[in-house]
Amino acid sequence: MTRLLVSAAHKSSGKTLVSIGLCAALTARGLCVQPFKKGPDYIDPMWLAQASGRPCFNLDPYLMSPEQIHSLFAQHDVSADISVIEGNKGLYDGLALDGSNSNATLAHLLDLPVVLVIDARGMTRGIAPLVLGYQAFDRNIRIAGVILNQLGGSRHEAKLRNVIEHYTDVPVLGAIAHDPLLSVTERHLGLMPSHEAADATQRIQAIGQRIAEQVDLQKMMDIAATARPLPLLTIEPRAARVRPGVPRVRIGLARDKAFGFYYPDDLAALEAAGAELVPFDTLNDPALPEVDGLFIGGGFPEMFMTELQANATLREAIASAIEAGLPVYAECGGLMYLARSLSWRGQTCRMVGAIPGDVTMHDKPVGRGYVSLATTPDALWPGQQAQGPHELHGHEFHYSSLDHLAPDVRFAYHVIRGHGVDGRHDGIVHRNVLASYTHLRNIGADGWAGHFVDFVRSRCVAPPSQVSELAQLAEPAGAVA
Repeated sequence: MTRLLVSAAHKSSGKTLVSIGLCAALTARGLCVQPFKKGPDYIDPMWLAQASGRPCFNLDPYLMSPEQIHSLFAQHDVSADISVIEGNKGLYDGLALDGSNSNATLAHLLDLPVVLVIDARGMTRGIAPLVLGYQAFDRNIRIAGVILNQLGGSRHEAKLRNVIEHYTDVPVLGAIAHDPLLSVTERHLGLMPSHEAADATQRIQAIGQRIAEQVDLQKMMDIAATARPLPLLTIEPRAARVRPGVPRVRIGLARDKAFGFYYPDDLAALEAAGAELVPFDTLNDPALPEVDGLFIGGGFPEMFMTELQANATLREAIASAIEAGLPVYAECGGLMYLARSLSWRGQTCRMVGAIPGDVTMHDKPVGRGYVSLATTPDALWPGQQAQGPHELHGHEFHYSSLDHLAPDVRFAYHVIRGHGVDGRHDGIVHRNVLASYTHLRNIGADGWAGHFVDFVRSRCVAPPSQVSELAQLAEPAGAVA
């Protein structure tokens, strides 16, 4: 039950770098560190996972129930020496006026001591009312310490420490000087993904060393150890494994520098539903592996569009497979890849061409934030069809639009909240393809993974001997903790 939340007064305060550094520094000390990220995010978790050597899981009060958050946290915290949860935005920020989806709500739910990272540039005495205000706003939140970031020098640090010590009872756990080495290249969605940075390992080690030098790690551990036991914290069973006699399916997973936005628990849910995930590289592989379906997640295809265009044999293979009926699920970047073309900064490149539209990148976000969808009669997956019209929840963050769509295009979803493809629809349906700007989470009633695997299985044409052979590989039914 050793855990803490790294939060901040506002976004871009440095909490991600502090969290990465903490994970790296504590791991270097031989501790088993389990990272979590609050809210929807793919990129920060990549860095946190690489820094700790363990997958990072997202805890989202907007998309998940308290019971689901408890369950996911318990499954992965139980085997760790310490859990480090990185917040998003500021401690009290969120969509709801009552703060029901804020970092503070997550701190309440999991009884997390809060370490507040403060960007102290230009601040001296004014830091005291900031800390006092954050304490007074919600007395049930335990602000257990502050880390001062972006300091101008030793005199600046001394002034801030004296002010905080004089006016507050909050300890200063660390003071981080402004340092160009404590940075990761940013782009329009935030940090560059770690799998694109050739020096990610060395950069993480350097960040960990800087944090170890400037933050009191023992005090951090002591604070994390003050988290009280959670008596209501129970581990709910994971999704049931594939039933005996039901064949497994092979699902190709686009995983390379262009595509890498996947939630680890969603991938685990696909496997639990009976999928064998087969990674392939859209930039370098000349052909598709032998698969029954494809999952192409989000990423930055615009950064690699010339390489994607150059790999014409794979693009043509995917287009031919789709026309032959291959089931495909594509999210955001995956949708962009399946379109006819992608245009950015005056350059246009050919893409797969399965989606009847052209993608244009813009300077500002087109769709950003949480999404609510209602299924239409054209919903492709049997599970969604059987349930009839119902509401799904997810998130989107894209700078692109899909233009010149064919007038007869079909959509799986009406947009209730968000933008999707055109502000009214999302989830383009073409043959056995479902491609949307929305990123779904495999949570509760929105458990898309099982629906997709069932759909792939229903479209998989295999001889009886092969079905029998695959069925023998299926794991016994039953839940596992």
